[in-house]
Amino acid sequence: MARNILILGASYGSLLGTKLLMAGHNVTLVCRKKTAELINREGTEVRIKLRDEPNHRSIFSRDLPGKLDAASPDAVDLSRYDLVGLAMQEPQYTNHTIRVLMVKIAEAKLPCLSIMNMPPLPYLKRIPALANSDLEEAYTNAQVWERFTPGLVTLCSPDPQAFRPPEEGANVLHVGLPTNFKAATFEDEKHNALLRELERDIDAVRLDGQDVPVKLKVFDSLFVPLAKWSMLLTGNYRCITRGEPQAIRDAVHGNLAQSKAIYEHVDAIARKLGADPSDQVPFEKYAKAAESLLKPSSAARAVAAGAPFIERVDLLVKLIAQQIGMPNPEIDQTVQTVDFKLNEKIVVGGSSAQ
Repeated sequence: MARNILILGASYGSLLGTKLLMAGHNVTLVCRKKTAELINREGTEVRIKLRDEPNHRSIFSRDLPGKLDAASPDAVDLSRYDLVGLAMQEPQYTNHTIRVLMVKIAEAKLPCLSIMNMPPLPYLKRIPALANSDLEEAYTNAQVWERFTPGLVTLCSPDPQAFRPPEEGANVLHVGLPTNFKAATFEDEKHNALLRELERDIDAVRLDGQDVPVKLKVFDSLFVPLAKWSMLLTGNYRCITRGEPQAIRDAVHGNLAQSKAIYEHVDAIARKLGADPSDQVPFEKYAKAAESLLKPSSAARAVAAGAPFIERVDLLVKLIAQQIGMPNPEIDQTVQTVDFKLNEKIVVGGSSAQ
């Protein structure tokens, strides 16, 4: 049976959307009106490399069995949907029209699968050790999440690396690292049955008889998606320097011993929260994958481009570390550097406006 999935965010969201379309499900991408018009006119294109093939393939939504449409936030009819995917950058949820839609989603009690790096606050409240923690400081506007029922929100580790080529239209996505989405379950088994149905359907997809990478993998543990934190703190946020941004590869391999120490400390934080070592990814595997990540992280690129806000998983992990008695000077230094660069942009912007 074809499911109807609403995905907030047409850039990274188009990757999960394409996999769902290939599996025969219907997808609506929520985005700006201009982008929605482009997608409704031309569809989407996701470029992905199949195993043992030298070049990326272009997968066009118009060629897929599922139906794709796009809409601006104010044009969404929630009664159509079985599941909501949250694929925008966390600061984007502060946009007024998005906030209004988020209120409606919360009131509709729709299950929400986040593929954000920044875990939604309701999801963190499902972790007993964090249920009463004060973590709002890490969010651009924590009030966005107040109406959501924690059990209806789960997290999917956004491990696949993808970007929108700057010279292309807003309907094109290039996948650089085609790894899997790793999702934790919901509280309600009815919603978990839906997740596992999507998992099976995506797994069964073939293209010209070949397996297509980027699967949806569902895990019973709440902590599997938290494995991404170690990667983000070791690589992505350390791409942000006081000078020019550096590639993820350089952030990780510039001082491998230091990177391993940071990675393992964040792993230890997750274990103190309740994670099992089997929920985590060994540093060596991550370091190997980082060798092919030759661009700065999206966070570093955003800061370099003058973004006033970015997702602050670095600050979130720092706050958690402090509150559970596991502070770390390297994490603190990363947070200070990110703060410095963001404040630098504010100061520059302020002085030029006078």
